[in-house]
Amino acid sequence: MIENLRAFLDAKVTQYNQPGFITNDPICIPHLFTKKQDIEIMGFWAATLAWGQRVTIINKCKELIALMDGAPYDFIINHEEVDLKKLLHFKHRTFNDIDTLYFISFFRWHYTNHESLEEAFLPPNPLKGELLVGVEPIEQYLNHFRSYFFSLPDFPHRTKKHVSSPSQKSTCKRLNMFLRWMVRKDDCGVDFGIWNRIKPSELIMPCDLHVDRVARKLNLITRKQTDWQTAVELTQRLREFDPVDPVKYDFALFGLGIEERWGANEIISIL
Repeated sequence: MIENLRAFLDAKVTQYNQPGFITNDPICIPHLFTKKQDIEIMGFWAATLAWGQRVTIINKCKELIALMDGAPYDFIINHEEVDLKKLLHFKHRTFNDIDTLYFISFFRWHYTNHESLEEAFLPPNPLKGELLVGVEPIEQYLNHFRSYFFSLPDFPHRTKKHVSSPSQKSTCKRLNMFLRWMVRKDDCGVDFGIWNRIKPSELIMPCDLHVDRVARKLNLITRKQTDWQTAVELTQRLREFDPVDPVKYDFALFGLGIEERWGANEIISIL
């Protein structure tokens, strides 16, 4: 039964992990760029804004790019105060101009001191015994990132709702999705694989409604609620299929959930 399920999911990964997937997914936004910092900035922003209809998410991201003159990193590093006025009306659902301006402030501060956004996720000297034994490394990275992200003086408290962490028991779906984009390495042309200090084997599944629903139908999740531990449980199950790259199955579970009508008969035939 396990081998049947692995073969089925591997086939679905092959089906969806290809360039045709990009067009209608928020990952198309960072694919508009070649500069590493632009990919990071707009990848993070696209992941943050990824709730609601995918068409709307993509359009709002393109609107934001236009407001930054088509060059997010250059705008963030070199803008003057007057340049920020055109961003005062940007809004997507509960993400508004206050949040937008803080994101810009954070990025400017961070990139003044670091070349890559990957540094923001790594606690000081994470490879020198400072990670907690028995705790997923990504859990510690995400908790560190949220503290770091809101370390600027006078950060707007309202913006904290847009950056989750395991310490809040959140699944951290958007951040885990962003990490997948930046960390996973293959030759399929979807994920970027431009970060090297976080390992693909450490990634945690982005557990949204579609992934959660399909995973439960396949008995990959037993936990009743959907929270951080649910995402960890699902990832640990998927590591049984591929311990080196478990999050590749995001393509399979998400694709099954959003692209295909999938009922009891199909599940019975697999299990």
